[in-house]
Amino acid sequence: MKAVIMAGGFGTRLQPLTRNMPKPMLPLLDRPTLAYIVDWLVSHQIEDLMVTTCYLSDVIQGYFQDGAKFGARMRYSYESIPLGTAGGIKAVHGFLDETFVVMSGDGMTDFNLTEALEYHRATGALATVLLVERMCPLGYGVVKLNAKGHIERFIEKPQTWEQGQQYLVNTGIYIFEPKVLEFISNSFPCDFGRDLFPELIMQGILLHGYEAEGYWSDIGTLHQYYQTQLDMLDGRVQVKLPIEVKVLAMS
Repeated sequence: MKAVIMAGGFGTRLQPLTRNMPKPMLPLLDRPTLAYIVDWLVSHQIEDLMVTTCYLSDVIQGYFQDGAKFGARMRYSYESIPLGTAGGIKAVHGFLDETFVVMSGDGMTDFNLTEALEYHRATGALATVLLVERMCPLGYGVVKLNAKGHIERFIEKPQTWEQGQQYLVNTGIYIFEPKVLEFISNSFPCDFGRDLFPELIMQGILLHGYEAEGYWSDIGTLHQYYQTQLDMLDGRVQVKLPIEVKVLAMS
């Protein structure tokens, strides 16, 4: 299977760490964040990867090269100007000729992606959005599902919320059929949450939500960057750790 990893962001909220380092290359303990993502995809037999890049793209490509050392086949799409999350996918449409996964290059997860793919295929969906529950939805896209698991409404980064209420938020991990590319505008930039998903809902296209179980962290702020590493040391995420870190965590 194929996947597209979006790795072109400037990481402004993570400065000064990202002044000379693209956000996906920031280390989580011993390895770049993106290395964990590649490992996760490969563990679910998704080995044909396209990485969309922009900011300091040479750092990413220089580290991973063709992906062979990571059990993957990696190609790169450089954006001289940011095309948006959906626009970057449209730009590599020739690569996407079968069911494919899209995710950002700055997250940490141990979701069972194989189960999510099985759900997607069973529903016959054009698009499936992986969701998790959060008490505070600030900074996320909030999704409202109906009883059949169809997304009725997509609210991109709401400014208000109700304390004590659980919200389903968008993890930025998607499963798509190639036909979805027909609905992505050729006007750039074009984003999933702001442009594509509202358009699909407006046209009556079934957009499915999948409530995933497991760990997920959006490494978009300094606080979350450090918290994710603490979670790794505490065993809250199922991930391969270096031997010396395992010893420290157990002692």
